[in-house]
Amino acid sequence: MMYHTIGKLLSKKVTDRNKVCFINIENPLYFNMGLEELFHLARTANGIDDPRGYYVFFDEIQYLTNWEIHLKVLVDSYPDTKFIASGSAAAALRLKSSESGAGRFTDFLLPPLTFHEYIHLKNLNHLLIQSSINWRGKQSQWFSTTNIQELNNHFIDYINYGGYPEVIFSEKIQSNIGRYIKSDIIDKVLLRDLPSLYGIQNVQELNTFFTTLVYYCGNEVSLESLSTTSGVNKLTLKKYLEYLEAAFLIKSVTKIDDNAKKFQRQTNYKVYLTNPSLRSALFSPLTATDDEFPHMVETAIFAQWMHRIYFTPRYARWKDGEVDLVGLDEKKLKPIWAVEIKWTNKPFDNPYNELKSLFYFCNKNKLKSAIVTTIDKEGFNFVNNIELMFVPSAIYTYIVGYNSIENKKAGLM
Repeated sequence: MMYHTIGKLLSKKVTDRNKVCFINIENPLYFNMGLEELFHLARTANGIDDPRGYYVFFDEIQYLTNWEIHLKVLVDSYPDTKFIASGSAAAALRLKSSESGAGRFTDFLLPPLTFHEYIHLKNLNHLLIQSSINWRGKQSQWFSTTNIQELNNHFIDYINYGGYPEVIFSEKIQSNIGRYIKSDIIDKVLLRDLPSLYGIQNVQELNTFFTTLVYYCGNEVSLESLSTTSGVNKLTLKKYLEYLEAAFLIKSVTKIDDNAKKFQRQTNYKVYLTNPSLRSALFSPLTATDDEFPHMVETAIFAQWMHRIYFTPRYARWKDGEVDLVGLDEKKLKPIWAVEIKWTNKPFDNPYNELKSLFYFCNKNKLKSAIVTTIDKEGFNFVNNIELMFVPSAIYTYIVGYNSIENKKAGLM
């Protein structure tokens, strides 16, 4: 993203090309230098000492001790200069920027790729056809596909490799995805100095806990069961969960009951990876018939919703049933939609027996419609007073990702 921004600046005639600087703080030559010293060296090298109008990009800024203080001083000292800093340690950046950069820093979170972005970057847009449907009484933007088998093949690749641009364009990295993602992403967040910012001393224990969460991704877990399994006390595990979420590796989701009521004490959660390819990195790539694959389909769909910063779906669970995704009206605390995620065509062929929990939840909460994902079946059916829309999981994942990006463009987070 920084390179793209620099490219656009260089293409504009209003920007002095010699006033665009890119500095990678990870370079050992810069370890003992402050940001102001680096900015001075850049101006000296360019032969333009006047700081006004410069665009200065600092990459991997978390490698500089007290970077937030250095950046704050630069912003205050050079009001006519643009400073852009990036780092791969989201938790550390968020913590420090909120502490020292109030009113000075603007944060931009760059999540892993949506399936929509993956399709776009791979030049596969010909597989999708944009259309509209009448859904819940209004016209909604929708997509269908010209070839569901081919789209599903790319969907499987997205689940295994699709989170990061470097991976999707490199067969070499895909052949050893664990080495790339684990060393460049996971280890950078889990095994270096960053956890200490959150008071975490035992990074090996944190790493083991994360691996456990990855294995149970998409399943409901409780602090009680995790504590029993790991031998780590619940308060420590809660701290680990908070850190992993701040580091943007996981997202924990709270549940509601069959009446759409929140639980006063949330002791059970579903934990999702921010991108399913993290699982492939720690274990191995999955095939469409593996037992764990449906959980990764659910993870992939939920990951698209994570791009909507101010909205998180819930899941509903009660004694005899569960619904995978529920959208709540936060003011009225009433369900406004429900989605059942399936990597099978059985609900399409036999909805009465396969969707009992969904029917129960919708009728109890006066929902007149619901979405059910499948492998490759699509269409409408009216069952038990509920209008069901069946849509292939790959298409639904694409639609949610597409709408998430379009909402960002329109300023609707």
